[in-house]
Amino acid sequence: MCSATCPHAVTNGAPPSPPRSLSASDDAGDGRLGPCAPFSLGLLTGLLALAVAATALVVAISRPSGGPVPSPGRSATASLTPPKDLRKGETWLRTVALDGSAVVTTEGGFQDVHATARDVRMTSRGLRVGSLALDATVPFGTVARQVGNGVQLYAAGAGLAGIRRASTALGRTIVIQATGAVTAQGGQLVIEPQTIDLGGPAALNTALSAAARALVTIRHTVQGLPQGMRLTRVTVGADGFRVHLDGTGVALTS
Repeated sequence: MCSATCPHAVTNGAPPSPPRSLSASDDAGDGRLGPCAPFSLGLLTGLLALAVAATALVVAISRPSGGPVPSPGRSATASLTPPKDLRKGETWLRTVALDGSAVVTTEGGFQDVHATARDVRMTSRGLRVGSLALDATVPFGTVARQVGNGVQLYAAGAGLAGIRRASTALGRTIVIQATGAVTAQGGQLVIEPQTIDLGGPAALNTALSAAARALVTIRHTVQGLPQGMRLTRVTVGADGFRVHLDGTGVALTS
């Protein structure tokens, strides 16, 4: 269920037009997220765009048809003064908030979604946002499906992520289990293993540790986001990865 709120909106003139094997060099199994794995965060920003559009529509249809707009009181006038550079046909929204307890797509689900946009302008070319902050929990299962290669992800405690995957080494199938720290580095989601267990003798763990580390290390540049947005923080929760994205001068549609 989603809800959107917009405390302030100003329209200038007419409403706008709607806008495999255990090998460190194995590219097929290096543990990196694939091109379809932006956690669909672009969809979440799209939902915010929808919320903005819906709010602007309410503003447009609530104006008297063919008549002057009633003069607001003194305090309302002060709080709803539009930017001086607002063009005719544009709608300006000071703040738009989107809250969703659950969002489900064909690629997976999202939980506890919160997005706040400030200085939002609806123009004939789309939406422009002065600043946008977005938080969402991405379930482990959603991320694991996008990583592929049979990877399993889970909360390992102490703020660490657990990684489990099978691979083949020395003619036998082994299960790699690791725990790793999750961070946002340069806009990337990074999981770096701190402990690795191959489930075999210590000599086997030592001999294959470098290759195993490559298989359970994830470095992914989140794609599918509008220009100006980037991942700035990620933590591990009981149900998934809690991600935070920030952006300025964001174009949600074009």
